[in-house]
Amino acid sequence: MAKFFRTTKVVGWCLILMSFYAITIRVHSQLDSLGFISIDCGYPDNSSYIDSSTKMPYNSDTQFIDTGTNYRIATLYIKPSLDKQLLSLRSFPNSTRNCYTLKSLDAGLKYLIRATFLYGNYDGLNKLPTFDIYFGINYWKTISISTADAPVAAEVIAVIPDNQVQVCLINTGLGTPFISGLELRPLKSVLYPAANATQAIILFSRVNAGPTDNTVIRYPIDPYDRIWRPWNTPQVWTELASTSTIQNLPNDHFEVPSSVMQTAVTPANSSRLQFYWIPDPKDKSPGYISAFHFFELNKSKALREFNIYLHDKLWYASPVTPDNLYSGSIYGADPAPQYSQYNVSVIPTSKSELPPIINALEIFSVAYITGTATDSGDVNAIMAIKEKYKVNRGWMGDPCAPQAYAWEGLNCSFDTSNTPRITTLNLSSSGLIGDITTSFANLKAIQYLDLSHNSLTGSIPDELSNLLSLKLLDLTSNQLNGSIPADLLKRSQDGSLVLRIGDNRDLCANENSCELPPKKKSPMILIIVIVVVVILVLLIVVILVLYIRRKWQGVYRKIMVAPCIDNPQEEGSDNAGSLLQLENRQFKYNELVGITECFRREIGRGGFGKVYRGNLENGTEVAVKMLNESSSQGVQEFLAEAKHLTRVHHKNLVCLIGYCKDGDHCGLVYEYMCEGTLEDHLRGQAGNDSPLTWKQRLRIALESAQGLEYLHTGCTPPLIHRDVKTSNILLNANLEAKIADFGLSKATSNDTTTGICTAVVGTPGYLDPQYYITFKSSKKSDVYSFGVVLLEMVTGEAPIFPGPVHIIEWVQQRLAEGDFENVLDMRMGEYNVNSVRKVTDLAMSCTAQEPGQRPTMSDVVVQLKECLILELGTAGIRSHNMYSRSDHSSNSNSRTVYMDASESIQSSAFKVEHVSDVSESAGIRSHNMYSRSDHSSNSNSRTVYMDASESIQSSAFKVEHVSDVSESAGPTLR
Repeated sequence: MAKFFRTTKVVGWCLILMSFYAITIRVHSQLDSLGFISIDCGYPDNSSYIDSSTKMPYNSDTQFIDTGTNYRIATLYIKPSLDKQLLSLRSFPNSTRNCYTLKSLDAGLKYLIRATFLYGNYDGLNKLPTFDIYFGINYWKTISISTADAPVAAEVIAVIPDNQVQVCLINTGLGTPFISGLELRPLKSVLYPAANATQAIILFSRVNAGPTDNTVIRYPIDPYDRIWRPWNTPQVWTELASTSTIQNLPNDHFEVPSSVMQTAVTPANSSRLQFYWIPDPKDKSPGYISAFHFFELNKSKALREFNIYLHDKLWYASPVTPDNLYSGSIYGADPAPQYSQYNVSVIPTSKSELPPIINALEIFSVAYITGTATDSGDVNAIMAIKEKYKVNRGWMGDPCAPQAYAWEGLNCSFDTSNTPRITTLNLSSSGLIGDITTSFANLKAIQYLDLSHNSLTGSIPDELSNLLSLKLLDLTSNQLNGSIPADLLKRSQDGSLVLRIGDNRDLCANENSCELPPKKKSPMILIIVIVVVVILVLLIVVILVLYIRRKWQGVYRKIMVAPCIDNPQEEGSDNAGSLLQLENRQFKYNELVGITECFRREIGRGGFGKVYRGNLENGTEVAVKMLNESSSQGVQEFLAEAKHLTRVHHKNLVCLIGYCKDGDHCGLVYEYMCEGTLEDHLRGQAGNDSPLTWKQRLRIALESAQGLEYLHTGCTPPLIHRDVKTSNILLNANLEAKIADFGLSKATSNDTTTGICTAVVGTPGYLDPQYYITFKSSKKSDVYSFGVVLLEMVTGEAPIFPGPVHIIEWVQQRLAEGDFENVLDMRMGEYNVNSVRKVTDLAMSCTAQEPGQRPTMSDVVVQLKECLILELGTAGIRSHNMYSRSDHSSNSNSRTVYMDASESIQSSAFKVEHVSDVSESAGIRSHNMYSRSDHSSNSNSRTVYMDASESIQSSAFKVEHVSDVSESAGPTLR
């Protein structure tokens, strides 16, 4: 700097400009001048400070996340040695997934991401949580807090494919997730070759061998801010040191700092170095890779040559000879297989004149990148929509993936050969204000877009005409004006698009009706025209009133105010046209006759009437429900059901295609669900010999729960189904579940508001016991019925046994006797016993006698997602973490039960035997080294092991004697 700027004034201005630039970068791109992101989670909003040790700026997390609550750790746990970012934290008690968004990254670049956690009894509950952390859509690590005062860290090195990445905390039901600090550091693409587009590497341990103190080395000594913790055991290892500056080769794969390579360890009283480490039992990694770093500190010409062995097998094909000019590394390109303990020996060759050394060591587990993130165009579009309308639905992380955490109100396509795309967006009754943003037009794969019942203003953007996949556009009940774009109007008229625009008073119904008025005529001519028009309008109105009155006179005599309508004055006082206001396709009765081939194929019947199978003109299969004249339900209930269905759209609710109100003939046309009802599959009446597996049942349960949750929380006002049962859960060709039959549904205003019907509605066996006392239905009535459905899925039995005995009593009796296994349906094949138990417990909770003790449907959805995660996680790790047992009784089918073997594995940490002393580094517990002398008469070897968990990892690094050596594993030499 001084070479170019010779005056203090110029230098001063330069520094001011550089500081301003750095601040600008941090505020707008989140990165500081080094390309770093450093976040103190829970620090006061929009504040920052300079870290005293690294001299790096740390910012509050306000600009990175919009959920959670700030806390400070309890005073008891505040110590001078703690880093400042460990004193505060952000906690997430409300949502299942909460995500930080780190922006302004270089797509395709390699990054180091580090998260730190210190519980410090911040909530005063003294409950140590366990939760998961994800980077992007990929599982990173299970964070298990074992003590309140010990920091825990997680570090991953990964290639980030986009210009941003989310770090997400997942509530797994084992405590409230929280986070203390989050850091991102860019790396050169040549560094850590094991991290690539198909796999990430997760730090297990990174140690600096041989320092004489407990100094932790990080930025600025390490330009990438890697944290190197001390590793030494004076009793059995001798420390070596040098003051020479140690250089890295060009394109070095690790660029270990000179300060780290200036120290090393060598055996004190034997010829070999030995250690081992024990992996974390919660680790889902397929294996571990290691990187050994060497430099020859001895300036003599004596030969130092050695081999490295893993479990008595040669780990690298050729002997290692450290260089005395440049640092070098040996690393594994592929992960070693899973072992309960990894034993490593560094043994000199017969030609070696000096014992082996180690200068530094890094160990990583491997995480395969298996999922595909949502299309970046869709992500940018939905994020812009979220920002414009301030959507507060827990929209965090990737919109579609992982599938278990897809955003509320979205449906996505998950074709395995393509990137997930958003196909459905339901923002009905979401309080949207302002114009319709053109960002909707960037959702190129959207098929169903529902923006109804909001306060949207302005015109319909022409850009929506470019959405060629769009099948339904619902703009009902907004404040739109102007004309409908010509292309949208044309598609609506030719039937390729269902366009709903009702209740937009200033929106023109056709492309010509919004043309500018002609130039003003003379006042007299204008007055004459107005008078003539008014007279004509009055005449037309009178004629229409007389015609309608006569036409509907018979109908009005039949229509009575339905006892379940919240507002009789609103629902029953106008003519049928204003009462219904449906915008789906309206069928004539003779069309239904043709569609159903004269009602030839009956596929079901209920209180409403019979249901027939049919085909539309384009071949689409449909189900046609016709109202019987003798039905207990009448025209009024038909209108009510049709009205509910036209404003309810969800992937797990049966879709209404159209309706018929032709004279005395009333009918509804639904999508056809070719796999029939859940009841048929559970009772073996579905026409196939393959019973539903447990995983299929679990998915059906989750999808059904999501449909009910939408009725309870996604509709305004909320809807009560009132007849939840397995015969009202329909399945399509992919066994996806959808809730059917809203004929008995009832609008409510909140959880406690109930209907006022006095007639019993619903199905025996599924009815809430409280209903027989109060004759009132609530959301908790649906929860009770759904609990019975869950018990049917678990047991395969009907709700009422001969006797009669209710399924709840039958299950309760067997659980009380500890006979859980005989509760389960023998036909559902393999299952994770923990997920089945959790579902059974959930079902019993849903069917509690007191409604107040039952969960909400939202709670049910969360717990079923956790159960599905348990089951899906089982599939990938059964060979390692599970055992099976076949039950061969004479009168039952064989069944395989999988148990998590990890439950019996105690968590371990890097251990050292016969240890004399323990040391701690500032802020985070250092590696505690211990030694043991083996005084066996036939061995000079020493057993040494070290704590590489940093108290931040939940595993242990041990050194142990390994005797025999054999084959090579062929890693790469640097």
